Amino acid sequence: MNKVERMKELVDLLNDASRKYYQEDTEIMSNLEYDRLYDELRLLEEETNITLSNSPTIRVGYEILSELPKEQHEHAMLSLDKTKDKEALAAWLGSQKGVLSWKLDGLTVVLIYENGMLQKAVTRGNGEVGEVITNNARVFNNIPHTIPYKGKLTIRGEAVIKYSDFNRINAKIAETDAKYKNPRNLCSGTVRQLNNQITRERDVHFFAFNLVDGEDVDFKNSFFYQLEWLKSQGFDVVEHYIVSRDTIFSYIRMFSEKIGENDFPSDGLVLVLEDLEYGRSLGRTAKFPRDSMAFKWADEEALTHLLDIEWSASRTGLINPVAIFEPVELEGTTVSRASIHNVSILKSLALGIGDEIAVYKANMIIPQIARNLTCSGTANIPETCPVCGGATEIRCESEKKELSGVETLYCTNEYCPAKKLKSFSHFVSRNAMNIDGLSEQTLDKFIDAGFLNEFYDLYHLERYREQIVAMEGFGEKSYQNMMQAVNRSRKTTLARFIHALGIPNIGEANAKLICRYFKNQLAPMMQAEVADYESIDGIGTVIAEGIVRYFHNEANCDTIEKLKKELSFEEEENTDEQVLEGKVFVVTGSLKHFTNREDLKKLIEKKGGKVTGSVSAKTDYLINNDILSSSSKNQKAKSLNIPIISEDEFMEMI
Repeated sequence: MNKVERMKELVDLLNDASRKYYQEDTEIMSNLEYDRLYDELRLLEEETNITLSNSPTIRVGYEILSELPKEQHEHAMLSLDKTKDKEALAAWLGSQKGVLSWKLDGLTVVLIYENGMLQKAVTRGNGEVGEVITNNARVFNNIPHTIPYKGKLTIRGEAVIKYSDFNRINAKIAETDAKYKNPRNLCSGTVRQLNNQITRERDVHFFAFNLVDGEDVDFKNSFFYQLEWLKSQGFDVVEHYIVSRDTIFSYIRMFSEKIGENDFPSDGLVLVLEDLEYGRSLGRTAKFPRDSMAFKWADEEALTHLLDIEWSASRTGLINPVAIFEPVELEGTTVSRASIHNVSILKSLALGIGDEIAVYKANMIIPQIARNLTCSGTANIPETCPVCGGATEIRCESEKKELSGVETLYCTNEYCPAKKLKSFSHFVSRNAMNIDGLSEQTLDKFIDAGFLNEFYDLYHLERYREQIVAMEGFGEKSYQNMMQAVNRSRKTTLARFIHALGIPNIGEANAKLICRYFKNQLAPMMQAEVADYESIDGIGTVIAEGIVRYFHNEANCDTIEKLKKELSFEEEENTDEQVLEGKVFVVTGSLKHFTNREDLKKLIEKKGGKVTGSVSAKTDYLINNDILSSSSKNQKAKSLNIPIISEDEFMEMI
């Protein structure tokens, strides 16, 4: 393979990895592997004097995917050149002084103040164009709305969600699959919400790290002074210190010792020249400013041998591989396990029992396999589930056929005990039976203690009152609150009940469609055949077969009969004229007549329509106020000749 062909291959690999990591929360290679391939590409570009148009070495940031308003940055936001070598960082600083600070791992945001008031907040976006998130920034935990300085001020900083808040938010989410992967992805989604009430609830923090513009202020030609001045204006600023070539190593060591105690995510350090004028005089490259450098932790590696691969079954059927190896010391702690993430990574590492492997801690925290020195490739992928013994299957999903999909292993047994907790979590969730106070953690304890085996056991928890009250984190008051929530759920609607059962592919919208079709009568619903369900607009053959299969299962019918004795079903009154009967809508973008998409969805359903999450041949209308948007949903609708209508046009329709 010649150099140009290898460059094309590297560009595709790196862009695919970035897209999955940042847009799909999926990891197909380690950070170490990404950096190695990136450095190989950059070296080839230098050797050949060729840079491909889609190379990650010249693109800054990632594509803007949300429907927020877009705006061009007044000052382009560049990436930072980086090194993992302390000596190289010191050599770059030379005889100059610099300011060393954390490199936070969140979402970069630009704030603009005029006349002492916050006027605008814009995300980094792709470096040239960002998304306007002013309403969200106003509810960040620590951003000042007004400041003493009255001139025009432009600053940059990192929006982050602290580990403690991330864990608090995840603890409230019942379903394992719904939990957030990491603080960075949660922060990115939170900052770009269309409803800033959600942003407020998630405690986003903003840490300033750069002053771009400040009129008529003498900053004493000092970057350090700029940061201190921002503190005097009420901003939280990244922790920072003045360093020289002689002192930089001790400060790097000080920062590294704090990693394990930090409550905020960080993936390295940033060094900026203290002399502002000298830094500006250096200019910039196509991608990097020359007055600053990022320092990423040089991963400490240790060689060891793979002892076993443990397959861990989740409550959703997903089975993840975990490497078990001879214990080694890394970053001051003993480690013997590392997640392999998925089957794709297992195969790419060509793992086998007994192989010699190099392990490290990503960002000095998370154990990972860096590479396999043996590459025997003899590891077996289990054909049966480690929990229930049911058959497994490898699934491979990719949105784009030209890109490699991520292979994952699943248990095919729908009655696998590992899935029980997820079923209970779904049953008690807000849009199902709405039993408040039964978190996944609590349900897990009750299942382990033998209190819960079937759904109807939820309505007989009084049998275990003494044991529950005595549990850690419980007491009489918690028990009483829980029982009140359980008893409130006894009065529900048939649609909520059908949704709660967890029938494959039957979400809230389909449950309402089915109940409407069968006039809220459960018996004919349970006796219907596939053809009956296929006659419901929006229910296809696969879904219909799944429903019938569920109702023909004796154990499921027994559960339903026992639950019926505990519940009473209210009639859902709907006096609205069914002017949207049989119509399927997709809603995207920001709204002006409705508080959020859920409100619009409820109205469409009241009028007899259905709302789905993606555009398909079955979609009748796409509602988007930005009709000319080049978003993926608009493009898909146009390719299928599906009308794109605004909110105003929808209001006229009804």
